[in-house]
Order: sequence, then structure tokens, then C-alpha cells
Amino acid sequence: MNADEIAAGRERWQARYDAARKRDADFTTLSGMPVEPVYGPPEGTDDPRFARIGWPGEYPYTRGLYPTGYRGRTWTIRQFAGFGNARQTNERYKMILGAGGGGLSVAFDMPTLMGRDSDDPQALGEVGHCGVAIDSAADMETLFDGIDLAGVTTSMTISGPAVPVFCMYLVAAERQGAALSTLDGTLQTDIFKEYIAQKEWLFDPEPHLRLIGDLMEYCAANIPRYKPLSVSGYHIREAGSTAAQELAYTLADGFGYVELGLSRGLDVNVFAPGLSFFFDSHVDFFEEIAKFRAARRIWARWLREVYGATDERALWLRFHTQTAGVSLTAQQPVNNVVRTAVEALAAVLGGTNSLHTNALDETLALPTDSSAEIALRTQQVLMEETGVTNVADPLGGSWYVEALTDKIEAEAEEIFARIRQLGGEGPHPIGPMTSGILRGIEDGWFTGQIAEAAFTYQQALEKGDKKIVGVNCHTGTVAKELEIMRVSHEVELEQRRLLAARKSGRDDGVVRAALARMVEMTRTGENLIPPMLDAVRAEATLGEICDALRAEWGVYREPARF
Repeated sequence: MNADEIAAGRERWQARYDAARKRDADFTTLSGMPVEPVYGPPEGTDDPRFARIGWPGEYPYTRGLYPTGYRGRTWTIRQFAGFGNARQTNERYKMILGAGGGGLSVAFDMPTLMGRDSDDPQALGEVGHCGVAIDSAADMETLFDGIDLAGVTTSMTISGPAVPVFCMYLVAAERQGAALSTLDGTLQTDIFKEYIAQKEWLFDPEPHLRLIGDLMEYCAANIPRYKPLSVSGYHIREAGSTAAQELAYTLADGFGYVELGLSRGLDVNVFAPGLSFFFDSHVDFFEEIAKFRAARRIWARWLREVYGATDERALWLRFHTQTAGVSLTAQQPVNNVVRTAVEALAAVLGGTNSLHTNALDETLALPTDSSAEIALRTQQVLMEETGVTNVADPLGGSWYVEALTDKIEAEAEEIFARIRQLGGEGPHPIGPMTSGILRGIEDGWFTGQIAEAAFTYQQALEKGDKKIVGVNCHTGTVAKELEIMRVSHEVELEQRRLLAARKSGRDDGVVRAALARMVEMTRTGENLIPPMLDAVRAEATLGEICDALRAEWGVYREPARF
């Protein structure tokens, strides 16, 4: 790009910056030195890279979605939390919000993630242990008791039974008196990554895609601010993928959901802004920054050039980040505070829109109140003390960061081509990327690629080529064992008693009729959200809803592979 084009871009950026709202804050260094809101090539110089780099708030969005960067609005501090029963988790949420958290992120226990009630035999010993137990809308009411759902953004990390859990959230909001059209938040709902990495599915892919398509239609028509899909790379990375694999598989999944929306006759300019993303921020500082910058650029280009989006907001890749759980160590766990801070800083310098920081003890147990507070304060120190909110994309133009960004983008494009090739000559009716994803799932291609990457990294660790402090180097320590949080077995017993009381106090005839109506609607082309809402309002449980659908659609079994 020549000097005149760069100067014209700066003028466009300046006009947008001047017109945008800025925070009332001190934008100087610690020593009081004023800093510019953005930096670029020296005036009058050419830079052939700059068409790919650009200015903040301008296509291709390498440097961020907004001309103001974090001067306009800082990232949302959204701490992921959930344990025990709804009452206990409600107390933790109030602590997080009271301590300065800006949004909630719900962690569900394993029975809930698998669409089973707390009294299901397969739930034995798991209730409330890795998240909160939610059996019905009444639990959701308790979970958000005293928290204004119309006034706080809420993220829910669940995919297989995401739609019935979302209906419980809507009913809890109704019972608060909230107008559903005003709700704002994010539901994960990303079933592709379950088959690829996390393995928390219920049905074959087709019924899941039916439910996701219905959800997209319902939210677009009735809850325009709510994001019905958070396409997740986090679990792909935690399973052992490389940064480029995480990026490529996640964006490919996102393209699959774009194809799903288009196949439903939805306008890409209307539904694409409702798609968000969820990435891992690992410990290799610069690689992660480059990954986030490449993600925005790739998404914008594909949405415009492949899927025909014309509205600016449809080109925006908005993403939440969580620091890498897989980087935490049980050995010398206090070191995890340092790892988390570095990973959080990488996410911020990569332009994340919201952020969760892991607690130092999460490799051992659910976080204690104390460790959760340290994780929260880590973000607040970055936000309030370090000056990283003063300048948009401060590493833009760095020879190293730009080269890494280009390299990761190129690797991702090679992977996209391979996925589309997997789809073969007879693409799926939803679209060619969807066809390749489904074939890759069926053939075990994704899991094989991730396993190979994980094996390669493990070999490097065992040879000592890669280092983890406290694990394969610097292993001596004077630290004592941590006191960890333990979930009492009484939580499970209490949840079962509560569930039994709710079942005995409801009108079973109304529940059975609502479930029968929902199943009947699965055999039509009608949207399933309204009949599912009716079942939830009647206090049908999560397990009852999912079991009714399992009886109709069957259960997915992963093919054996050797």
C-alpha cells in the first residue's frame, strides 16, 4: 500500500474515532506521557503489508472491530462459574458482580451437560461437581435470584442440551418480569466441536443441526440482541490441537453455521451478527496474539467474499477468551497465576471482547472463593494498571507479530481447503463446508489430526525440548499443598430431594401433553422452540425433554477407531 492510500485510511479512521464515544479516563503512561489512540507507518512512507493490517474499526479488522479500541469500551470481565446447586452458585455470582465482574458465564455439571436429571442413574456421583446442577426452570430461577437478567449479559457454556436449557433461561426471565426481546447474552450451542473434541452430544448431527437452525430463527425474530451460537475453539485447543488447527477448525465450524442459516432462508446480514466465538488463550504469548488477529481477518474476508455479507456488523468476529486450562499444573500451582496473567494479556492485546481468567487451583478442583478472586483481580490489574487499554492494537506493524499473523492465516486456509475437499462431489444440502465437516467427523479426521498434534507436543515435553516450570524443569519448591474446594455429597442428595418435590407438586398431565406436543412438532417443519418453552413452563425437566427427543431421534454413538 502506498503512502497516499495509508494517509487516506488514517483520515477515515480519525473521522470514525472522533465520532465515537470514548470512556472518561486517563490515556497517558504511568509517567504521565500522553499516547495516541493508534499508531501506524510514519507519515509519507509506503508499507506493502498495510492492506492486510489496516486501521482499527476498518476492513479487514486485523486491528480490531472498533476505531477506539478499548478507549471506547473495555473488554467484559466474564468469570466462568458454577458448582453445587443453584443456590450456592447464585452466591458466587453475586460475589463476582459485587467485585466488579461485568457479566456471568454459567458452568454446568456433567449430568446437565449430557441432558440428564440429577436423579438419573448415570448422574450418580457427578451432581454439582464440575458445574451447577440444573434440572428445571425452577433451578434457573434460583440460579439468577436477585440478578436482573434484563440488565446483565449471561453466557451459558453448553451444547448438546443447549436449546432446552436456553428455554429454561427464558422462562426464568419471564418469571422475573423481563421482556424477552431485551435479553442479551450468549449460548454456546456449538455441536460441531462436540463431535470434534469435547464429546458432549445427544443425537446424530442432523437433529442437532435442526435444533440449532430453529434457535437461530427464533432469536433472529424475537431476541435480536441474544447470540444463539458461540462457536468454540477452546475445547479443540484443550484437546491438544495447535493454534492454527484451533483457529481453522473453529472458523470452519462457523462457516458451517453460516451455511445453516442461509439454508433456512435467513439473511446473512441479519443472523451473522448473532454468531460469536470462544477461543483459548494459551501460554505462547505472540502466537496467541497473532491467532486472534488472523481470526478477525479471515472471518471478515470469507463472510464478504464467500457468503455475500454486505453489512459491516456481519463481517465482525466477536469473541470471548478463556485462559488455557490445559496450561495449568498441579505441581507448584501458584505458578498458574503467572501463566494466567500472560495468557490474559495475550487475549487483550489480541483484541478480545470478553475474558475469563482461570483460577490457580482449577487443575485440582473447582476454585475456592479466594482463588476466584485472584483470577478476577488479574483482569482488573491488567485493565486498570498496565496501560494496555490506551492504544488500539499496540503490536500492529510489529515485524514478528505480522509475520506470525500471516503464517497462521495461511495454515488455516490450507486446512479450509482440506475440509472442503473431504466433502467430495456430493455436498450436503446445507453447504460445502458443512459437508466436509460432517465427513471429517464421520471419518475421524479431526480427532486424528488433534491426536497427532497432542502426541507431537507430548514427545517434545518428554525429551525436554519444551519446558513447563515445576513439571520438567525447576521442580524444587518450598510451597505447601493448597486447600481445595470440595463439593459435599449432600449437594446431590439435596438436589434429588428437591427434584422429587417439584415433580410431585406439578400437574403431570400438563407436562405429558406438552412433551407429546413437542415430539409431534419434531415430525413437522415447524420451529421447536415454542413447544419446548411450553414444556419448560409446565416444569418438565431437562432429562424428560431430552429423553423424549432421544426416543424420537435416537442416540449418537461414536464409531470405534483404532
